Amino acid sequence: MGVILPDLVKNAHKDWNLHPQKNEGLFMADTNLSSLLTGWKKHLEVDKKFHSSQFFIEQTAQLKQLILPVLDSGPVKPFFLAHIGLELVLDHLLLTRNLVNADTFYIQLTEAHSPPLAQFLTLAEIPDLAQFEKFISNFISSRYLLSYQKIENITYALHQICKRLWNNPFTEGQLSQLTVQLETFSLQLENNFLTIFDQIEKELDER
Repeated sequence: MGVILPDLVKNAHKDWNLHPQKNEGLFMADTNLSSLLTGWKKHLEVDKKFHSSQFFIEQTAQLKQLILPVLDSGPVKPFFLAHIGLELVLDHLLLTRNLVNADTFYIQLTEAHSPPLAQFLTLAEIPDLAQFEKFISNFISSRYLLSYQKIENITYALHQICKRLWNNPFTEGQLSQLTVQLETFSLQLENNFLTIFDQIEKELDER
């Protein structure tokens, strides 16, 4: 839960910015709270390593070239779409290659959706705990991650993300073309996508 909590908070409300790592002392008295903070900090560290990696630079550039013809009109920025698209395609590959068990993932989230989580978020000064509780309950019950096994659902997810930033980000034709290009990219990536996970794991072990 701690590892994915920064993304859950941001998805619950795009303007929420929590920084519990700046007040570590608040979370040290309880092992549940300190464990959540450890996961939170690991997320930030992995995110930093991923976004500064050669893999990220090269693969977002490749995906950007594939989707540029799709974005010949409309407001969506190609690099933004390539950035998010790469991360979702990696999710897709982990699921379809059975490297992540979605059922186990949701069981663990359900178990961790507990009073210590609410206490952690309160101490981190989340603006609206009730809104987050509603979001995470829906997130767990929808089992949305399972949908990422199909490329067309990656397109749908990208469309939903872009709709938060732009009105009418894509036409129906663009969405169809985007699915084709994401499928092409996924096939290109499937033979070497694990290299970035191995690299970051090695760097974390060397700390």
